Amino acid sequence: MQGLAWLVRGISGINRVVGEVLSWLALGCVLVCFTVVVQRYFFHTSILWMQDLYVWMSGAMFTAVAGFALLRGDHVRVDIFYRPWPVRRKAMADLFGVVVFLLPFVVVVWVYAFPAVRRSWGFYEGSSNIGGMPGLFLLKTFILLFCVLVGIQGIAMAARSILVLAGREHLLPPALRYEAEKGHG
Repeated sequence: MQGLAWLVRGISGINRVVGEVLSWLALGCVLVCFTVVVQRYFFHTSILWMQDLYVWMSGAMFTAVAGFALLRGDHVRVDIFYRPWPVRRKAMADLFGVVVFLLPFVVVVWVYAFPAVRRSWGFYEGSSNIGGMPGLFLLKTFILLFCVLVGIQGIAMAARSILVLAGREHLLPPALRYEAEKGHG
């Protein structure tokens, strides 16, 4: 059980670092978008690669921080049922949801995305806009990163649920327990 607790802490730590670092891309998106708007409406010019840049930054941010959002409990859930449940029932629901829905979803996304990402890397795909940014293959790689980060966070959720069902949630730090979830408990 100590191993499961270590796994939950390790995976959650990875997603916390990735999420806290890459969430700063939101500021970059706002600044680049603001610059594009100012250029367009005040200087009557447009730089295409900058238009690509804020779209790509937001795509990279949202795919990379999805595991962090799952860690924090920020994803949409049917709280009308889940919120009043006792911790053990929440753990059973989370374990079922991870095994039946989340992990199969991540596998399907990976299976369908991997050939497209590999093909994109094969010819170093760039923007379809003339004068756009090079490196679209890097952005497409974030789809696979999404699968990895959400998948491992799903594994951490399942492990946490197993700890709760075994009566060993005390092995986790307070921030990773059910009572600490945003809007729950």
